[in-house]
Formats: sequence, C-alpha cells, structure tokens
Amino acid sequence: MSTEIVKNSVGESSRSVGGDIPHAVSAPLSRYESQKRRDWNTFGQYLKNQRPPVSLSQCNCNHVLDFLRYLDQFGKTKVHTNGCVFFGQPDPPAPCTCPLRQAWGSLDALIGRLRAAYEEHGGSSETNPFGNGAIRVYLREVKECQAKARGIPYKKKKKKKNQIIKGINNELKASKQPI
Repeated sequence: MSTEIVKNSVGESSRSVGGDIPHAVSAPLSRYESQKRRDWNTFGQYLKNQRPPVSLSQCNCNHVLDFLRYLDQFGKTKVHTNGCVFFGQPDPPAPCTCPLRQAWGSLDALIGRLRAAYEEHGGSSETNPFGNGAIRVYLREVKECQAKARGIPYKKKKKKKNQIIKGINNELKASKQPI
C-alpha cells in the first residue's frame, strides 16, 4: 500500500492510504459562518412550514417581516408596553407581565447574515428580500420602540462633516487675526 499526502484547499495535509480516494478535510466554520448557515436553514424551514409552502424564488420582504415577527415569541428581551408602570424606566424595580421580544441588535445581525446567505445561494442583490427598504424601516421602528420602552433616548450621531467645517472655520478665523 502506498501513502499519498494530499493538500486540501486550505493548505492542510491529509493522508490517503492505498488507492483510496482522499477525503476532503474542511476547516471548521467560523462562528459567523455557523450562525449564517443555521439562520439560513431556519428561514428555509420557516418557508416550508407556511401553508402553502413558499419557495425561495417566491419569497419577498413580507415573508421576511413575518419571519421576524414569528421569532419574537422566542425572544429574551423584556419590552414594556405603553400601559406598563415601568414603561420608560431603564431598570425597573419589579417584574411585570410585558412580553419578551427579540432584541433589535439580534434582529439586525440576523438580517445581515441572511442577506449574505441569500446572495451566496445564488440570489442577486437586486432581488434580495433581506435588503428591502421595508426591512430597514421595520428594524428602525423596533430599535426606537425598544429604546423608548427602556427609557433610553435614541439620538442620531452628528455627521463628522459639520465638525470638519467648524474646524476649517476656526482655522480661517485664526489665520485672519494679526500676528
């Protein structure tokens, strides 16, 4: 029997004894790649479980929005309702009956992974339902709603462009002063 050393696409060596066909040794997936694969499989299963089942080619942003709402039942983030006495308090002193939801950050990361997976599975960026404007609007609304419920004001960061212009103006003023 002969022993052959074969390099896989990652550059790692694997040994093949005799005339056996070498088995491809694949590197373990990164945490991101594992999550992306799991999320893609979960979304695919969700579409199959719809009545009637939805194929990926028929999937649109409404299916994605329904999927995000479906995931809320598995959430772990307490989101106080308007009628709750703890609405707007960052650290409520006692438990309440408000629902648990998916955190905005988790949904945002999920959409990012699914958007990438869609294109890796042959979808075009123009038809990607995960990149639709309605998804961005939904995520923004979830973010603002959760921030209000926790009493954390959401403020947009000022653009650096204004800071650069102020810096240039200050330099101009300084250069006009007599020495």
